[in-house]
Parts: sequence; C-alpha cells; structure tokens
Amino acid sequence: MTSTNKHILLGVAGGIAAYKSAVLVRLLRKRGAEVKVVMTSSALQFICPLTFQALSGHAVHTELLDAETENAMGHISLARWADVLLIAPATANFIAKCSHGLADDLLSTLYLAASCPVYIAPAMNQAMWGKPATQENITKLKAHGVYMIGPEAGDQACGETGLGRMAEPEAICGHLDSYFYDAGELVATFGQCLQGRKVLISAGPTREPLDPVRYLTNRSSGKMGYALVRAALDAGAEVTLISGPVSLTAPDQAEVVHVETAAQMYAAVMSMAPRHDIYIGAAAVADYSPVVAETRKIKKHDAQTTLILQKTQDILADVAALAARPFTVGFAAETHDLDAYAQTKLKQKNLDMIAANWVGGEQGGFDSGQNALQVFWCSDGGVGQKTLPMTDKSYLAKQLIQLISERYPKQS
Repeated sequence: MTSTNKHILLGVAGGIAAYKSAVLVRLLRKRGAEVKVVMTSSALQFICPLTFQALSGHAVHTELLDAETENAMGHISLARWADVLLIAPATANFIAKCSHGLADDLLSTLYLAASCPVYIAPAMNQAMWGKPATQENITKLKAHGVYMIGPEAGDQACGETGLGRMAEPEAICGHLDSYFYDAGELVATFGQCLQGRKVLISAGPTREPLDPVRYLTNRSSGKMGYALVRAALDAGAEVTLISGPVSLTAPDQAEVVHVETAAQMYAAVMSMAPRHDIYIGAAAVADYSPVVAETRKIKKHDAQTTLILQKTQDILADVAALAARPFTVGFAAETHDLDAYAQTKLKQKNLDMIAANWVGGEQGGFDSGQNALQVFWCSDGGVGQKTLPMTDKSYLAKQLIQLISERYPKQS
C-alpha cells in the first residue's frame, strides 16, 4: 500500500456527502496512512466529530484559534504535518472561498498555509456544479495546482440526477495511492540522472512588434519551461535558459539569456546549441512576424486594416539539422488531433522526442499551473510513446526530465 505511513490531513466541508468521509478515513487507515480530520462548522451539522475521532485515532480539529493548542497556531502545525491535504467533500461555497483566497475558518486557512499537494473532491447539486461561477472557481484552483477528484454523475440526495456527486472513497484512495507511488518511484530513480550534461532550454513566448506600443504574442506563461530548468538542475545538469518575456524568476544556478522576438531567440539558440548535450524547445515561438514594424504608433483610421506577416525561422528543425546536434526535444501545443500532429512534427523536423499537450478549455497548458503530456520518440524505426497524466508542472517537469535521461544515452 503506497499510502503507508503517509500523513493525510482530511478536510470535511458541510455537505450530505460528509458521511462518505467516515468511510474514507477507515479506508485510508486500512492502507496504513495516519489521518487527522478538520471539520467546518457546517460539517458539524451533518456528522459528529466523535465519529472521525474514533476512526482516525486523533482528536478532530474545528477551531481556527484554539487556546488548547500550542501557541494557538494549530493551522500552521497541521499544515506542516501533512503530506497531502485532501478536502472531501468540498462544497461549492468552500471551493469559492479557496479560489478567492478567503481564510475565515480553520480549513480555509489550512488551504492557504499548506505547502503540500492539495486534492479536492467536489460535492454539490448538479445545477450548482454547472453554474459558470463554480466552473470559473474550479478552473482557477486547477491553475493554482490543486488536483480535482471527480465529481461523478448519478442520483443525488436532493432527488435530482446529474454531475456533482462526490467520488467514492475507494476511488479517492486510488488517486492518493497513485500519487504516492509515482512520487516515490520518481524520487527513487531521479537522483542525478543528468549529472555532467549540459542542457539548453528555451521557454516563454516571443513578442513580434507591430509598432512601438503593440506586438503579436501568445498566452505562454513560461511555467513549463522554467519548471524544466529547475528539474534539470535537480538532476545534476548544467543548465542554460533562453527566456522570452515572462513574469518568472529563474533559479540562481541557471545561466539566463533574455530575448524578446523569435529572431532573437533563434540567434541565441543556434549559437549555443552546438555546445550543449540536450536542447529542450519549450518556448512558444511565434510562427509569423510582421514584415514591417512601424517606427511610429499606428493610428486608427479605417474600419479594417491588413497586416502582412512572414514566417519566422524554424528553431527546432534547424537545431536538429546541425552537424553537431544536441539531443533535441520539441513541444507541441494542440487544440485537436494531438497525436497525429505531434508525430508528424517529430518526423518532419527530425526530432529525438516531442512532448505534446492539449490547450484550450480546461485542458491545462497555457496560463495553468498544471499540465499533461503525451510524449513521443523515435524507436527502432517506429515511434515510442508515454502518457504523463495531468499534474502540477513542477512534478511533470521531473517526469519529463527523467524520460529524457532514459532516452538520451541511447542516442549518444
């Protein structure tokens, strides 16, 4: 059981699904986990603390400022104790509080204080779940790196049927088991898998100027590329980052080159690539740039205007074509036909590996703290592949770096 000896902090919000949380505590304890329970005042209306105390073997926490606890700062000590914060059930109200950073009770304060992974199992009426406000809050939490478990569709306590039921306790335990297994495997094998290697990473968007105040760009935040820099450093590599304009701070150990346009990124990558063992092209480089960038601000006159654009140089293809080429890893962000487009790009550009992800809707990717990747590589005349499921980008970056390290020696 991969949850053995793990510290699970279970938050219970006020919904009828709170009865499932008692079963959840029993199953987690059966798996060998240590469980502490925090209840909101609304949850106390549905199930009594004594039930959770008997099942968990620990006193149940309900008060934000408890004079009985050391320094009356129980929320800090609980947050530091937890390997995972699991909120099940999470009501529409509680989800809204978390998404807006409110902290008016113990559980919402724990959410803000927790530095561990956070899992939320939503539970509410199907109409509440479908409300745009709720979906906006869910999207915001996902962008903050929160993992969602469920909800499920089916009969609800109110007599209606639809999406909004809390996931079953067994399913929730399965998600936690998978997380602890993956994290344990990664820690056990990651080590210094790129020790002594020189890794070049490009990240972020480019800006193609139209005039002194306007430019063409895209929604890339640079988070994935910067996470790859951190992961490569942790793996023992010497890392150079070529970054487009982002609001992120690179690790001190990395050499950083800042660029703005696609042409500047091309020049920087091409000059440095031959001196590196691995190149990871995580930047979202503009495919087209204006033929002419006006020296004065373009004034609004006609109802319509025309921009003439020209193709930018293909960084990935040109790196892969170098005589002294590094192991070349590309990225593909797609809205449809992801597998087909990614494999075509892999072959046409002669890449060693490509990491493809969906963008748009609730798929993660741009602007999000989470992402999922479908990774393809050339293998014995065919194509190998591996799915890296939705997770926070820092953990996903470690998974991808490990996969690159496994493939790299076969190409060197």
